[in-house]
Amino acid sequence: MNYETILSEQIDKICKITLNRPKQLNALNTTVFSELEAAMNDAKANENVWAILITGSGEKAFAAGADIKEFSEFNQSQAKELSANGQRIFKLISDCTKPVLAAINGFALGGGLELAMACHLRIASENARFGQPEVGLGVTPGYAGTQRLTELIGRTKATELLLTGEMIKAPEAFILGLVNYVVSPAELDSKSMELLGKITKQSPVALAGILNSINGYFDKKSDGYQTEVNEFAKCFNSEDFKEGTSAFIERRKPNFTGK
Repeated sequence: MNYETILSEQIDKICKITLNRPKQLNALNTTVFSELEAAMNDAKANENVWAILITGSGEKAFAAGADIKEFSEFNQSQAKELSANGQRIFKLISDCTKPVLAAINGFALGGGLELAMACHLRIASENARFGQPEVGLGVTPGYAGTQRLTELIGRTKATELLLTGEMIKAPEAFILGLVNYVVSPAELDSKSMELLGKITKQSPVALAGILNSINGYFDKKSDGYQTEVNEFAKCFNSEDFKEGTSAFIERRKPNFTGK
């Protein structure tokens, strides 16, 4: 499928989705949201895709926020719809049963940081900058930034960053637990593919169960412990479980199929 604002390609078992508006610092507009949703749904439906990588084109930004020019004249009703739609699409990412990794180059601000936080894993280049600067525009974050930032780094520091709108650099983001690794810009793509390569050697059935269980911990409407019981039990009915246990007993590497 041809896209206007993103690129999508499959590399082995990994679908790489690239935000492709470098002149606009990959700002998120309605077209980006629509195409990102379509690309995610295609990757989820593709049995040959076991993991997803999201990144930004160019050297300056992962995504420097929402496209302010697009919504600056919105009324309250339009703003509510915009926020709800953004949260819905980012929840599609966070609820995905295939691991999703954000490779963050340059700025990840506002909606860009909210997109990165919706992913399950994050790797940042040394030049990455993170922030929720919406308060400086007289508005709150709208795509779950107040929720996910608090969840990931804790209430105290999240409150400070949200109330001041200040940016932090990649090393501090790592210390706070916002990102998994910090690497040089030249190593960002290879490190991301290396980590996803390790993950895609595992059973997709077990990977999905783990992600569902983790999400169950944070879902106020569910019991994460019971979710884990259910996912654990489901694995026993899979071909991957039979293959994994047989490989262990036979002292060989498993060949998982995702079934």
